[in-house]
Amino acid sequence: MYKRKGSDIWRTCISHDGKKIQKSLKTSNKKLAMAIDAKIRTEIVEGTYYEKLIGRNKNFKDLIDRFLKVHAPKVSVSMQKSYRTSLNRLEPYFGKSNLLSITPRNISKYKVLRNDDGAAPATINRELAMLSKAFSLAVKEWEWLKDNPVSKVPREKEDNGRDRWLTVDEEVSLLENSPEWLRDIIHFNLHTGLRQDELLSLTWDRVDMFRKTILIADTKNGKPKTIPLNKTALGILESKARVISINGRIVFHSKCGTKIDKHNLRRAFVIAMESAGIEDFTFHGLRHTFATRLAQSGYDLYKISKLLGHKDIKTTQRYAHHCPDSLRDGVEMLETDCNMTAVVKRVAISG
Repeated sequence: MYKRKGSDIWRTCISHDGKKIQKSLKTSNKKLAMAIDAKIRTEIVEGTYYEKLIGRNKNFKDLIDRFLKVHAPKVSVSMQKSYRTSLNRLEPYFGKSNLLSITPRNISKYKVLRNDDGAAPATINRELAMLSKAFSLAVKEWEWLKDNPVSKVPREKEDNGRDRWLTVDEEVSLLENSPEWLRDIIHFNLHTGLRQDELLSLTWDRVDMFRKTILIADTKNGKPKTIPLNKTALGILESKARVISINGRIVFHSKCGTKIDKHNLRRAFVIAMESAGIEDFTFHGLRHTFATRLAQSGYDLYKISKLLGHKDIKTTQRYAHHCPDSLRDGVEMLETDCNMTAVVKRVAISG
């Protein structure tokens, strides 16, 4: 048993069968708290504790409402948008189903329906990840349920083998066939590697011309990142700053001065690609091109990971095969070290 800092109320933390139960014992009396704690432990061992969980009176809507209220505010705005996009698909299927009626079998049927809809494996997995997080909180923190049904459902197999980036000739052609406003966006993205929403949401108050950096406050992983600007990226901003006010306005804006709609951006991008004769390429590929070119230049993967804002460097490992020269340097350095060792030994013997 323990007390939280600044509280007189006793709490318990019990681990059993791979599950952790943390709850308030609702008393400051230690003897009474010990008695309540002992009763809970006995009920858990006997298997009767979970029968009292309030999840039997909760439905899917209750789960989502609590999830959005308690957990969503803790993540980035972009992640919150992702949650709501997933909910637009999940809610019509699960509706107001009682939580105890949502089983691995139900969730597997949902996967089948989403596959029939033509949803990409990554999209389905993103929806299941959000659902799993909500159920996990219901089990571990809210004590609504005994098990997380989503954890027993295998994820869809994703094809991460896509490795498409722009060649220099394709870049030139794409820029030549783009209107000026789109040309600036494409060129800037090829030199910063920003995510689409990061770029469209960039405001002048996040630009530091003196330090040659931009601050991305709302990132996918929830951690702000500072991106250094090279001469090309800085030049684009300097050019735009000459003709518009920089008092907190959006950098890459529409004709009305508002944020560019992502659908309009993608539509214009597709038209530009078709005019340039470029196939099998997406706007996100600009970010991929940025990272690939850095890797091909021998840039350290850890630094690339920081620039991209990857939460886990494993995500950046996909670019490792673009670094043959850096790998060769390592091998050659080893050979040099071995030769030096041999030289030292020969000198020692001859001495």
